[in-house]
Amino acid sequence: MGIHVGIIGCGSITKYRHAPEYKANPHVDEIVFFDRNKGRAKQLAEEFGGSVANTLEDLLNDPSIVAVSDCSSNEMHHFYTPKALLNGKHVLCEKPLAISVEHAMKIVEAERQSGKILMVDHNQRFTKAHQKAREMIKNKELGEVLTFRTTFGHKGPESWSVSKSNSTWFFKKERSYSGVIGDLGIHKIDLIHWLLEDEIEDVHAFHGALDKVNEHGNPIEVPDNAVAILRTKKGYLGTASFSWTYYGAEDNSTTIYCQKGIIKLYHRHDAQLIIEMKDGTKINYELEHMQTNDNQMKTGVIDAFIDCIIHGKTAPVTSKEAITSLQVVEKILAQQG
Repeated sequence: MGIHVGIIGCGSITKYRHAPEYKANPHVDEIVFFDRNKGRAKQLAEEFGGSVANTLEDLLNDPSIVAVSDCSSNEMHHFYTPKALLNGKHVLCEKPLAISVEHAMKIVEAERQSGKILMVDHNQRFTKAHQKAREMIKNKELGEVLTFRTTFGHKGPESWSVSKSNSTWFFKKERSYSGVIGDLGIHKIDLIHWLLEDEIEDVHAFHGALDKVNEHGNPIEVPDNAVAILRTKKGYLGTASFSWTYYGAEDNSTTIYCQKGIIKLYHRHDAQLIIEMKDGTKINYELEHMQTNDNQMKTGVIDAFIDCIIHGKTAPVTSKEAITSLQVVEKILAQQG
């Protein structure tokens, strides 16, 4: 018999990522949906051939459900994920792990008590171009890393969320907490940590609500843009920019500058990894397209999570790593304006 999974929260991340990837996984044969808005849960259950849990307790007390995706809004992760873990479920939690490191520690304690797998959905690690780049950096194929720059921006979550309106929870301080930094920025922070096998230590940053307004026409309470200068523990220097106001094509690119050349990631659609050597040699790798809000593709996250459950493996993205990235988010937020 295949694995039964539950999904808490039936917004866009469930509709476009978690549900279709569970549906496609050969080891999963039942998806149970729960949302405080029961209509959303019913809609996705019909779309993906699953069933609906009437209450959170129904889902968590169902002994046939062995794993849960926590796809709730940021402020609920430290409520739902510990409950699921302590009810004996393995959990895949959406990023950021929590709205703060303090709240994240409650999740880690539940993970420790339960002995269950907790994986965090930092999905940029799973793209072929990023994996190839990490291998090249690890093998010092271009010498030592010197500096880096990374960006992640699109036109904003209101165009992606279920409601398609400025009332989206992403714009609410009490629900999102960190705005674009915790939404898009944390992806690139985790990616830099993972690519370089290092941690960002020093942060100098500016952030603000430059253009987005809420449903009342007032500036949103969280940053829609952030720009940071970063230094890692190993001494690499870099810059990062995160934006909800890239009102054209999405930009999800990273550049690593090394002693012998440059690694360019997702600068071009037809060459996701470009190597430009000091001597003028250029190598283009066409590996796979980057998943974007407009181009939904398989992330590989769900398959990795299910593989961990079946084979008892350690999660490829741990809570400890997620907290390390969350600490950087807090350092950026602490630098007002």
